[in-house]
Amino acid sequence: MSQEPISPKSQICPTCGTRLSENATRCLVCGTELKAKAAAKTKADASLQASRMPEIRLSLPVALAALVTILALGAFLVYFVLSSGATGTSLVTPTAVGTATATATITPTPTEQPTLTPIPSQTPLPPFEYTVRSGETCGVIAATFKISVQSIITENQLSSQCFVSEGQVLKIPYPTSTPAPPPTDIPNEATQTAQACEKVVYTVQTDDTLSSIAANYNVPQDAIKFYNGLASDNVLLGTTLVIPLCERFATPGPTPTPTLPPPYLAPNLLLPADGAAFTLANDVVTLQWASVGALRDNERYQVVIEDVTTGDLRLTEYVSDTKYIVPTSFRPTDNLAHIIRWRVTTVRQTGVDEQGQPVWTSAGAVSDKRNFSWVGAAIQGTPKP
Repeated sequence: MSQEPISPKSQICPTCGTRLSENATRCLVCGTELKAKAAAKTKADASLQASRMPEIRLSLPVALAALVTILALGAFLVYFVLSSGATGTSLVTPTAVGTATATATITPTPTEQPTLTPIPSQTPLPPFEYTVRSGETCGVIAATFKISVQSIITENQLSSQCFVSEGQVLKIPYPTSTPAPPPTDIPNEATQTAQACEKVVYTVQTDDTLSSIAANYNVPQDAIKFYNGLASDNVLLGTTLVIPLCERFATPGPTPTPTLPPPYLAPNLLLPADGAAFTLANDVVTLQWASVGALRDNERYQVVIEDVTTGDLRLTEYVSDTKYIVPTSFRPTDNLAHIIRWRVTTVRQTGVDEQGQPVWTSAGAVSDKRNFSWVGAAIQGTPKP
């Protein structure tokens, strides 16, 4: 049994499922009406087509012209809005804003600034007159009123030596802003001190300096400068200076004698042993002893060596060590055995003599004496008869 060919355009009956042609309005099997559904479908398609947006088709020149028109219209609107804002016309309706309650600000009362009282400038006082008294010089007057000698010379048009005489009236300038009291019949403390000081007058000679003058009179330089109103250490030839002898340095008293340390014990001799013998083979002999303690800078060991055999050869040396090497020059030159005696003690330097040599004094006990023999030449044999 062969199947029917299916028409590409057909419909199916919704009631019995029979396949019908597209234009059939009634089912041939069950009699169901199909035309109403077709009309409804056609109406639905028509409604769908009616709801679609209209399509506009423009050519490229027309589209460009429309774009230019839109841009020109926008530019005109922007210009109109800006020009309206410039003339005060506002296009935007302002939104009402609530009125804020203003807080009262307290303005501080300005403080009155005190008016500065100008400090009056001090008017220099004119110099006062002073009558020179007996024994007074420019230096004494300058020291009394604490001014310089040069100010007296300038104020009174005096010579550089500043010679004044008794009864002469001088103009004395005030030295500082605080005026000094003018002289009265009762002199002040400074005047009393200056007048009570013993003074001598000295005229500066050739090659004199302030330091040499001060050294000659044993007076400090500052005292001479103060009594003469000098501003520096320079002194001029022929200038008269007042030397205050009351300011002399104290005369140094006698130098106290230092307390001397207790005397040292006698050194204990060690080598060589008492009675030791040395021959020609011994070029030197070393003497040794025990220390008595730490010696001071001005203390030494005194070593005394003497040739007992001849009695005319003696050697004294001062050393800080505890040994001494007898020089070869002390060795006998003959073939006899000479007895050499030696001892040691501590000494202290107390000064120098006229030749500049140190002067030594004893600082302790003397050690025991020891002897040794020393042969300086080969012993010759006794000739046979």
